[in-house]
Amino acid sequence: MKKTVAVPFLGLVLALACSAGTAIAQDDSSQSNNQDGNSERGHIKRVLLVSVDGMHAVDFANCANGISTVNNGEPFCPELAALGKTAINYVAASTSKTSDSFPGLTAIVTGGSPALTGVYYDVAYSRNLDAPAITTGNGLGAGPCTAGMAPTGTTTEYEEGIDLDKTKLNGGAPGAALTDGGLASIDPKKLVRDPSNGCKPVYPWEFVRANSIFSVIHQAGGYTAWSDKHPAYISVASGLGPSAVDDFYGPEINSSVIALPGVKTPTGLSCESIPDPGSDLTAWTNSFQNIQCYDTLKVNAVLNEIDGKNHLGTKRTEVPTIMGMNFQALSVGQKLVESSNSVTGGYLDAAGTPTAALLSEFKFVDASIGAWVKELKARGLYDTTLIVITAKHGQSPIDPSRYVSQLINGTSPVTLLSNAGYIPFSESTNNPTGIGPTEDDVSLIWLSNSADTLASVKILEDNASAAGIELGQIYYGPALSINYNDPTVDPRTPDIIVTPNVGVTYSGSTAKLAEHGGFAHDDTNVIMLLSHSGFQAKTVREGVGTVQVAPTILKALGLDPSALLAVRVEGTSVLPAVQLK
Repeated sequence: MKKTVAVPFLGLVLALACSAGTAIAQDDSSQSNNQDGNSERGHIKRVLLVSVDGMHAVDFANCANGISTVNNGEPFCPELAALGKTAINYVAASTSKTSDSFPGLTAIVTGGSPALTGVYYDVAYSRNLDAPAITTGNGLGAGPCTAGMAPTGTTTEYEEGIDLDKTKLNGGAPGAALTDGGLASIDPKKLVRDPSNGCKPVYPWEFVRANSIFSVIHQAGGYTAWSDKHPAYISVASGLGPSAVDDFYGPEINSSVIALPGVKTPTGLSCESIPDPGSDLTAWTNSFQNIQCYDTLKVNAVLNEIDGKNHLGTKRTEVPTIMGMNFQALSVGQKLVESSNSVTGGYLDAAGTPTAALLSEFKFVDASIGAWVKELKARGLYDTTLIVITAKHGQSPIDPSRYVSQLINGTSPVTLLSNAGYIPFSESTNNPTGIGPTEDDVSLIWLSNSADTLASVKILEDNASAAGIELGQIYYGPALSINYNDPTVDPRTPDIIVTPNVGVTYSGSTAKLAEHGGFAHDDTNVIMLLSHSGFQAKTVREGVGTVQVAPTILKALGLDPSALLAVRVEGTSVLPAVQLK
């Protein structure tokens, strides 16, 4: 990986976007009542991009081929199995490191690593920014900002905490429909601020230091759409800004659960009333059933877009050149212990045999993908659509016997260093009202002073067992900067990254079985399937990355991959063996 630093990129991004050169091909949606003619077969006019958050490469193998002890030995993902018959299957695909949703999504749509994009986690830290004007919904404290003055540094937050009202499915957007949510749901007063830019709030798309495929495709005349779990994920518009995504849909996943009149999941679950009313209703992720209702909102949005409508189906638009969404149901199925009904998700063994609860989530996701395929075929769009199925992150550990909730019996790296006085207050575990440190099954550590790095590392090494890292790794100095940037140069780079023992999560929760964010194989080895009716099935065992999805999509659409800053700076390549004309 080439060494990079923070890039003043906006002018360059606009220039690169213009350099895409080739305009998007004429859409065939006007022929929606006819199947694509033979002359069009194999010509890709649009992309359906899907992130099945948490889905491992082994999950696809299991659900497409079947497991003798599950579903009577039959494949439990028949729709995915069908797509696999005309797909390139990259079995050694890796997510970004770190493998959190925010950097994971950013890698997929920009082709860039955290070193370039500056995106390490949805809650991270930046030395060159200041606190928001008001405290966020998750407790990131307000603080001062003086234009033109040296920043104090601040924790950064790009998740539900920046919503106007995170308890509402629509994020509190003024005048929005009950189930809507998007750009208007973001409260600019809850955004971190940039003192070098008049203390203006830093919107999600501005936080990302590289342009996205949405910007390139929109600039080339394409129509773009994306649905995701937070309004904050309008970050996919990096480069051009919000205009890059013609139809963005971001209903808040961590809002209070409500009934969804008229909504039924592709597997037949009615959401007219809350299907699991006895669960914790403070978030959709607290129930194996409720999460399927939430995800169905986005599934229906994509169906509407295939039909040439906006995400709510209330307005005629056009079939997008690129569209898609993330699924959260599988991730919930992998992690959740639902105490209200004593149902446990996750896997039964290290081979990835799913529990009954997780099996239900696989079937839901598969049926949803099948609904899109059916609609694409009905509209005569299937043969000119490339379907890309991958994941922002995996989930660790698959083997349930290896899970350790570290804070129950031990401590965490940031806790140790907070007690030693080395951690900024907004990140400190001793901040009684703060949002907390960046620790899941990885620990990202920003120090108050980078000069304290060696002293901090000694504390961690002296307490390795208590922090669950005696078999893990501590990255700092050259071991960190060769893959990221020097933290004394780049204001976003952590001073130390700790990857603990496999299975260790810095959590005191008894409601989880796994987490993500780290570097372990189960965190990072995800499904990557590129399916098109004109492809010959092929399995690729060469190591590839989800960062390669972005330039591959542009090439598939006849656009120049070098329009992406990541391609120009980091050399991100098109996926190998992809069968493009």
